[in-house]
Amino acid sequence: MPDRNVKLLFALFALSGFTGLIYESVWSHYLKLFLGAAAFAQSFVLAAFMGGMALGAWLASRWSARMKNLLVAYGWIEAAIGVAALIFHESFVLLTQISLDHVIPALGSPSTVEIYKYSLCTLLIVPQTVLLGLTFPLLSGAIIRRGPEASGHHLAMLYFTNSIGAAAGALAAAFLLIGWLGMPGTMRLAGALNLALAVAVLAIARSGEPAPLVAQPRDGAKPLGTYLVRLFLAGAFVTGLSSFVYEIAWIRMLSLVLGSSFQAFELMLSAFITGLALGSLWIRRRIDKIADPVRYAGLVQLGMGLAALATIFVYHWTFDWMAWALAILQHNDSAYPIFNLFSHALAFAVMLPATFLAGMTLPLFTHVLLRGGRGERAIGQIYASNTLGAIAGVLIAVHLLVPEAGLKLTLVLGAAADMLLGAWLLRYSQAAFRRAHAFAAVILGLLAATGAARAEILEPERLASGVFRYGKAVPEGSRVFFYRDGKTASVAVRGSESGVSIITNGKPDAAVGMDPSRPPREDEYTMMLIAALSLLIKPEAKTFANIGWGSGLTAHVLVSHGGPREVDTIEIEPAMVAGARSFFPRNIRAYRDPRSRVFFEDAKSYFARHGKLYDVMISEPSNPWVNGVAGLFTTEFYRDSKRYLAPGGLFMQWLHIYELNDRLLGSMLAALGENFADYEVYAANSSDLIVVAVAEGRVPPAGPLPEKEPVFIQELAHLSIKRIEDISARRIGTKREIAPLFAALGAPVNSDFRPYVQLEAPRARFEQTSANAIFSLVNSPLPILEMAGSSARTYLRDPLPESDISPPVIAQSVAIDLERGLTSSSVDPLRSENAYVRAALLTLKRRGALCGADPSKEAIEKLHWTAERTVADLAPERSRALWTDTRWLGCGPERLSPHVRDRLIIYAAIASRDARAMLERARKLLEGPVEGGDDWGRFLLLTAMLGGHAAGEHGEADRLWQTYGKALYRGAIPPSVVYVANLH
Repeated sequence: MPDRNVKLLFALFALSGFTGLIYESVWSHYLKLFLGAAAFAQSFVLAAFMGGMALGAWLASRWSARMKNLLVAYGWIEAAIGVAALIFHESFVLLTQISLDHVIPALGSPSTVEIYKYSLCTLLIVPQTVLLGLTFPLLSGAIIRRGPEASGHHLAMLYFTNSIGAAAGALAAAFLLIGWLGMPGTMRLAGALNLALAVAVLAIARSGEPAPLVAQPRDGAKPLGTYLVRLFLAGAFVTGLSSFVYEIAWIRMLSLVLGSSFQAFELMLSAFITGLALGSLWIRRRIDKIADPVRYAGLVQLGMGLAALATIFVYHWTFDWMAWALAILQHNDSAYPIFNLFSHALAFAVMLPATFLAGMTLPLFTHVLLRGGRGERAIGQIYASNTLGAIAGVLIAVHLLVPEAGLKLTLVLGAAADMLLGAWLLRYSQAAFRRAHAFAAVILGLLAATGAARAEILEPERLASGVFRYGKAVPEGSRVFFYRDGKTASVAVRGSESGVSIITNGKPDAAVGMDPSRPPREDEYTMMLIAALSLLIKPEAKTFANIGWGSGLTAHVLVSHGGPREVDTIEIEPAMVAGARSFFPRNIRAYRDPRSRVFFEDAKSYFARHGKLYDVMISEPSNPWVNGVAGLFTTEFYRDSKRYLAPGGLFMQWLHIYELNDRLLGSMLAALGENFADYEVYAANSSDLIVVAVAEGRVPPAGPLPEKEPVFIQELAHLSIKRIEDISARRIGTKREIAPLFAALGAPVNSDFRPYVQLEAPRARFEQTSANAIFSLVNSPLPILEMAGSSARTYLRDPLPESDISPPVIAQSVAIDLERGLTSSSVDPLRSENAYVRAALLTLKRRGALCGADPSKEAIEKLHWTAERTVADLAPERSRALWTDTRWLGCGPERLSPHVRDRLIIYAAIASRDARAMLERARKLLEGPVEGGDDWGRFLLLTAMLGGHAAGEHGEADRLWQTYGKALYRGAIPPSVVYVANLH
């Protein structure tokens, strides 16, 4: 074979590695939709991937010597892989839907369901992984037949090209292909690449192939005895096991530094594979010249274990390095790629030394067996043994070592296995003092492992710091008093003066103030109100499903009411429920009331297995940038969840606006709206939303507080809620009113198979953006939703405490303070807690402040500020009284300047909700010279447009926008203005 064809085959095998890691990445996406937790799906895909490859490699070791043309067989196998990829999506959708609809409901225990689910996933991907396992031994054999004198070089080069292609495939899938083509399109592209690769290989194979290698020693080597053969096969198993113990531990550890997003996982996976590739590349020119490969392999294994131990110390420092990077990086779109590059560099810093050495082992072990006369079957045998070890490593790490020993000791035990293997190999080297070398290696390994295990580093405060969010390696003023590495996440509980927080992989998931004398924390409003709303809107509800335990406070509030008969919480991580006991006694009923039960299971399979209908379903997962969580905000999830709602049931969804943007929030609301007939959005606080959805009809209004439920009433009193309007005033709008706001942004519907939110939410988290558009409607100076929508708004009677930071509540509380301050002579402006209200009242209550022909600019500004805060956020009758009866000004209309009179007329029209007067009077002022600058001009334009649309004169409203919009809005246009401009 010409040398150029060998080089071409190396390049083609890089493409094979590229597609192989695309499959692994996309399979983990698909399977987590069925298995639930992303960590379970990733570990299962790793195990199944390696298991199938082990079986394929073993089959190749049995068959390859009898094949006349290995390259032809390799080409057809690549073609079969491509065909399987082309039909994977349809097969997955068909089989999983049949399972959820028919099979799982017929199964009994959760363990039976889990066995079935994993069996089906095995059926879906293992046939392809077996084919992938055949590729390396077949192509290696084909190339070595053409150049047996450089077998070591060729093996190392194949390992390198395949691994470097795989590393590129992981990055391409995460940062390009899935976002561009979606998951089905990415699978089909990879399948098409495999088919093209097959065509190229089969074209090369037409030139024929030399005879198989004769199984005999080469290069003067002695025949290997049976014991040494078994030793190297066992060594391949152990190094596979330890390598994947490292991978699982490193990925879990680095998630605490880089964040547990999908992109962070792929960056870590890419770094791991690149290290393997570089090790193979380094040894390719040296492997054929090593005089004592057994001794060399022993030293590599010993070095690999020591390097793995060193990563514990390097990992400790990565928290400080990430804190440094976030301190100097700007949190904007242009810095996001730099953040990812730096994250990749941190992954390399941790993984590279050990993975570099690991990359040498398989070429070296295979080369030893080939030189010792084992023939081509040695390639498949080593590969199969190594991949079986990898399976064992994944399973042992995920299900035993991490939850029982913790991440640090998991890494130490993996390193100990490598060092013991190194010592055993040294025992059988050709060195004169091989026994002494082996003994020294054991002593060195024991000392290093003991020292690393006992090192006082990686304290819980550091591990739970959330450095990727807050930029601090060790937070000040707090203490971690619970820490546990669970199967799917690392859970910590941190206490500080302000309260207690439960933290998952460095991200706080719930915070509760433990001092009853202090105001509630923001999270308490969300967790308590989502429960309270469901009980008030549907007081007859008996069965509740709560997705996500969090602090347990939601379940606690639910069972504080006598109505619920069953409150079933579905939580996938047991460590969360264990850690949340730290909130006692604030959540004690969730643990002790017999109506509250916890099921440790994936939500989809739980509902499918039980087939039970619930009156209320509450979904409170973690943030959607966390890998796997975005699947609980997709159209498919909402479609399936709706099936388990009883007739007239409520679906309650928590959403956040922080670390998000308007398109992402719109994408999730679009997914919800696609499956539910109606929803209403409530603002729990300044950063969390509660969405109430129904499958049919309209969302019912919340009923009065139940006087016969004193315990429930007492819970609400903790939030200073005394009347139903204290809750209903938080309502922002309905599906009909809210959906157009996001439709203008063109956000795609979030889907399992086009995971827009999962891909884009990590960027929003880094940029620290917020989805503020929905609150722009709340904070608008005009009653946009009230006049444009069809539902009535609820208004507060009295202000709520300043600790209640729900934007509608703040707006109405400020409006009430202003109204009372202006209309009552007994109100002292200086006693107002709000500095802006205090300043406005002090200015406007100064006698004659607005009277006369030339009032001060300050007085006019304060008048307009007051109007913007009251015309929309006071109850209409109170607002109308305030702006039509202006005796509080201290003078009659005849003493006011024309400019002030014009303003008062506009304010009165808005306060009275007189759409035609708003249109006509604002239009008249726009047509003349506008006194008051662009701010007043924009207010007039918005008033005229809203009045026009509300009066049915849409064409006139559009004309006004076309005439004045560009002149008055030269920069970014506020979402509320875009909303009004698009009304029809």
